[in-house]
Amino acid sequence: MAAADRQRPPFVAMLRDSALAAVVAALLAVPLLGVRLVDNASGLTLDRRLPLVLYAAAAVFAGRLLLSLAGRYLAPSLRGMTASLPGMPRNSLVIFGWVLVAAALLLPWMPFAERNLIDKLTLILIYVMLGWGLNIVVGLAGLLDLGYVAFYAIGAYAYALLSMHFGLSFWICLPLAGLIAAMFGIALGFPVLRLRGDYLAIVTLGFGEIIRVVLLNWQAVTNGPNGITGIERPTLFGLSFSRAADGPTFAGFFGIEYAPAQRVYFLYYLILALAMLTTLFAQRIRRLPTGRAWEALREDEIACRSLGMNPVTVKLSAFAIGASFAGLAGSFFATRQGFISPESFSFIESATILAIVVLGGMGSQIGIVLAAVLLVGLPEWFRDLAEYRMLVFGGAMVLIMLWRPQGLLSRREPTVLLDPKPASAEATVP
Repeated sequence: MAAADRQRPPFVAMLRDSALAAVVAALLAVPLLGVRLVDNASGLTLDRRLPLVLYAAAAVFAGRLLLSLAGRYLAPSLRGMTASLPGMPRNSLVIFGWVLVAAALLLPWMPFAERNLIDKLTLILIYVMLGWGLNIVVGLAGLLDLGYVAFYAIGAYAYALLSMHFGLSFWICLPLAGLIAAMFGIALGFPVLRLRGDYLAIVTLGFGEIIRVVLLNWQAVTNGPNGITGIERPTLFGLSFSRAADGPTFAGFFGIEYAPAQRVYFLYYLILALAMLTTLFAQRIRRLPTGRAWEALREDEIACRSLGMNPVTVKLSAFAIGASFAGLAGSFFATRQGFISPESFSFIESATILAIVVLGGMGSQIGIVLAAVLLVGLPEWFRDLAEYRMLVFGGAMVLIMLWRPQGLLSRREPTVLLDPKPASAEATVP
């Protein structure tokens, strides 16, 4: 049988594989799509929908066949075309990054920029900041964290509670929220110091669920599933972005007409500044001894111990710094929404942030930006497609994994090389 499969032409093998996938899909679609209970005047009746089962099987057959053909004939050429991306000169990536920054700064002033577009870009920048924060833990330190959304929630609730009960402004609560999230990051880091890989992922996943359940049931403090409303909005040097306020307003101070979009544009530039602070800090610290220790720990923890490094402090610093940026992003999310509830911090958020880091390329700052645009912006822009938008979203993820399995812009090499040598020099025999 095995010899016969090896002698079978590749296209025939693809057809056989696609037919097998279609049969499995049809069997699974029978209970899901093939029958439906209908409530009518005579009671409940069973409605058989065989055409839907056939459509599902045909779609799986065609999709599997196309993927097989693409994997055999298109994937090698695509990999050859993009093989140079990971080896792009760092100067080119730096220039491309600053071009993106300039475009982000000028975008609100473009003629096509509208409030809806700026609002979506603000949401994308939140996930970009979260991705850069998680990249410190996963991409640089190599610690798989599935509960990163917990620090995001801690920052949001810290700002909401501090502003409501103590009357603190956004600018005072912002660093406090980051500090509180960092403290929880250290608290999470201590119990998992000896864990690696899947075991670390399970513990961090449990931590994220614990935080969500606490927020859901501690009604005296968090108001439970009803959430917290009326969260204070940020101001610009005391200038409010409302039509009428107790103090001075932005429009009144500058003598311009009030427009609701003014607050939207201010929030956009605010999250852009926070995201730039995050990436500049990450790029700087990865060149310092702390960042180099993260990369060394990611590659070989045993070798780090043999060289006298303390993995305890290295891991705790990664958890604390990564959590602090999630706390800052959570604080901004709370003030942008004006309302928070535990439903906003479910596991799917952690999965989305981790997918952004992995698809963008672990260790790559620019890759995370591109992945955030695809994973967050694509579903938002295709929201008009209703139930089909998630199909487009899933298809885009599959294509990315086929095209670039290591990520859009993977960056695995060390940031600082003590003795960089060209490849030709290594091949030279002395």
